[in-house]
Amino acid sequence: MDAGGRSAYLRPRDAAAIVLIDRSAERWRVLMGKRSSRHVFMPESYVFPGGRCDPGDHALPFSADLRPSVLEKLRIGPPARLSAARARAMALAALRELTEETGLVPAGAAPDLSCLRFAVRAITPPGRVRRYDTRFFVAFADEAAVDPAMARDSDELHDVRWLDIEGDPSLNIPKITRSVLTDVRTLLTTRPTLSVPDPVPFYRTLHGRALRSIL
Repeated sequence: MDAGGRSAYLRPRDAAAIVLIDRSAERWRVLMGKRSSRHVFMPESYVFPGGRCDPGDHALPFSADLRPSVLEKLRIGPPARLSAARARAMALAALRELTEETGLVPAGAAPDLSCLRFAVRAITPPGRVRRYDTRFFVAFADEAAVDPAMARDSDELHDVRWLDIEGDPSLNIPKITRSVLTDVRTLLTTRPTLSVPDPVPFYRTLHGRALRSIL
């Protein structure tokens, strides 16, 4: 147990986040917001919209499925291969969190999952107050059918804003979030239309060592 009585080996919960890119201007921008000071996990940090997967995410409607290559990559372990339903629920959770935290709602009766690409996976290190196994998706705002001008604050995220994709060194952005942003910039440099699947960076801690591998 750690000093606060928490287990250092708390099992990570499934979570999802979305790196939403606005490419309507010459300089591409990314959507981020500041977590409330009430949060015990990453309080007052600027992050991408996202959160843990809920049981109901499996039943959310969608108008088009994930691309087969994206779904297959999502299902890769460790620790075990995911079911297609569980992998799909993560994509649906990312879009649900986008709406709940920023007010951006994809046009149409149900979201189109084919606009999402699986970009990064990261597991919170042991010993933290919360642990998440997060899949980060990247999407273009125009392909996701959302209006960038409609982004707003919520109870979950404050100061929701579009930042230059290079990031802002003056903001309190967690190390892992900066790493994800760097990976996404690299992906967009090599695959600016996200048309071809790329290897997915995977961040985790094993035996006290921080590792970055490729899925």
